[in-house]
Amino acid sequence: MATREALIEALGLKNVVRAGWVLAGVEDPESVAAHSWGMALLATQLCPDDLNLQRVLELCILHDIAEVRVGDITPHDGISPEEKHRRETKAIHEMGIDASEIFSEYESQDTPESQFVRYLDKLDMALQAEIYESQGLDLTEFKKAVKEW
Repeated sequence: MATREALIEALGLKNVVRAGWVLAGVEDPESVAAHSWGMALLATQLCPDDLNLQRVLELCILHDIAEVRVGDITPHDGISPEEKHRRETKAIHEMGIDASEIFSEYESQDTPESQFVRYLDKLDMALQAEIYESQGLDLTEFKKAVKEW
């Protein structure tokens, strides 16, 4: 069971801003935790009956938890996917919360639940881009991510 300190650290995800939105010029962008909540909301409405909704929700909530330590690494940061994975895996192991198995499942994409959650990740981003476009920004590249998936 996670310690009080580990849970407090994990809740710090509420204060980690989504770096991609910052780079795109979004004013007052969402946090990584808000993104995870958005995915969980989408899951409650869109999860197919043949998938385990509890597992889908766990994946939504925990898939980015390491970012509380490593930050929101984007493709623009010049960090290889392998290095990103290494940093995030290390962070999860050191945090003291039970998320290693969930993170590994999401990263490996070898279950129908993890594949669905990857789709939700892209869908949440595309819908959030539509919301942010009201600031006069062209966020087409973010919306294309779902179409390419």
